[in-house]
Amino acid sequence: MNPSLRLAAESAQWGGARPPRPKRVFDVALSALGLVASAPVSALIAILIKLEDGGPVIYGHQRVGKGGRPFRAWKFRSMVADADEKFGPLQAGHRDPRVTAVGRLLRATAMDELPQLWNILRGEMSFVGPRALLTREAEVGGGGRVVPLSEIPGYELRQRVAPGLTGLAQIYADRDIPRRQKFKYDALYVRRQNFWLDVRLVALSFWITFRGRWENRGKKF
Repeated sequence: MNPSLRLAAESAQWGGARPPRPKRVFDVALSALGLVASAPVSALIAILIKLEDGGPVIYGHQRVGKGGRPFRAWKFRSMVADADEKFGPLQAGHRDPRVTAVGRLLRATAMDELPQLWNILRGEMSFVGPRALLTREAEVGGGGRVVPLSEIPGYELRQRVAPGLTGLAQIYADRDIPRRQKFKYDALYVRRQNFWLDVRLVALSFWITFRGRWENRGKKF
C-alpha cells in the first residue's frame, strides 16, 4: 500500500458508526464562528485581490454535491479572471500559470476557501469530506485524452457524502497524483467516516494552514 494511503487508513480507524447529528452541529458551530473570526482577514484578502489586477474578488462556480446535486461554491479568486473559459476546468498543477501572485499565498494557506464557510453553514458542504468537484471537471489521461471525472472508478461512491473543505485525500494525497488514486482516499473516508475522525482531520488542517504547506508536493505536515 502507498505509504500516505496507509497513514490515511490509520487515521481513519478512529471511532465507530457515523453520528450525523454531531457532525452537522460541529459544521454549523465551527462555520459560524469561522465567519465571524475571519471577517478582518477576509476584508484584507479582498483588498489585495482587487489591488493586484482589478478583477472580481469572489469566484462562484458550480460543484457536484451529495447525491450528485449541483450547488454554487464560493472562493476568493486565486487565478486570473475567466480562467475556466480560457484554459478549461482542469486540475491546478505545480507552478500553474493561471494562479496569481496573491493566489499563490491564498492557496498555500487555504485562505482562498474561506467563503466556503457559507456553503458549510447552508448545509451544501461539510468541513470534512471529499473535495467538491467541478461539474465539468476532467483530467488528462494517457495519450493526452481528456477524461471526465465521472468515468473514473470511485466517482459515484464519493457522492454518498457531502463534499468537504478538507479530508483524507486533501491532507494525505500528493496534489499531482491521478484522480483515480485520490478517489481511493475518498472511498476510505466514506467507508470509515465518524465524528472523531473529522475532528482529527480538522485539527491537522489547521496545522497545515498555520505552516502554509497546502501547496506542498509530498508531505504537508
